[in-house]
Amino acid sequence: MTITLPGSDRALRPGKVLCIGKNYAKHAAEMQSAVPTEPVVFLKPATALIGDGETVVLPPMSQNVHHEVELVAVIGRGGKNIAEAEALDHVAAYAVGLDMTARDLQSKAKQKGHPWSIAKGFDTFAPLGNLAPAEAVPNPQDLHISLMVSGEKRQHGHTGAMVFRLATLIAYCSRIYTLDPGDLLYTGTPEGVGPVEDGDVLEATCTGLPSLRVTVRRD
Repeated sequence: MTITLPGSDRALRPGKVLCIGKNYAKHAAEMQSAVPTEPVVFLKPATALIGDGETVVLPPMSQNVHHEVELVAVIGRGGKNIAEAEALDHVAAYAVGLDMTARDLQSKAKQKGHPWSIAKGFDTFAPLGNLAPAEAVPNPQDLHISLMVSGEKRQHGHTGAMVFRLATLIAYCSRIYTLDPGDLLYTGTPEGVGPVEDGDVLEATCTGLPSLRVTVRRD
């Protein structure tokens, strides 16, 4: 999948899909986890990305795939060791996205003390909505975000409830990874995560952003 940043005619393939775990206290609670004291960062491969109107494929290896709706920030100006006060200047666009998770595989990995990259990284496990320019979102911490699954509201939250604000996340990630134009930052999900089934239609919305609609199919 490629993306085109606002104001550019050059298509980019995202090099990094950075994701944040347990960034809403109520989601941490529903996962029976403590609220983290520093950002929990993991990566998805770029091959997990799909766009609006495409299909999430449930893999044979998992029988319990969950939805997680998230605000996504798109890096437009790269950098290393970015100051928190300047972090939002590095965002070119925003989108609503989904972090699909094979919860059964994740749970088994956690029990064994193993990494859980597989549970997050299947093809199609990072749906991404169409981009809105950063100037269309004056305050990324004042957005309502929701997910409907086949007409039933499953998740609803407010980005003001993030444990770590977006500027903090960008600054933190940039101390670990050099951020490049086109990199994506999935900022965590509010409470209400749950399973999806073959035939479900997922409709994600976030204030001021294009909606995201994907279908679910069992492989």
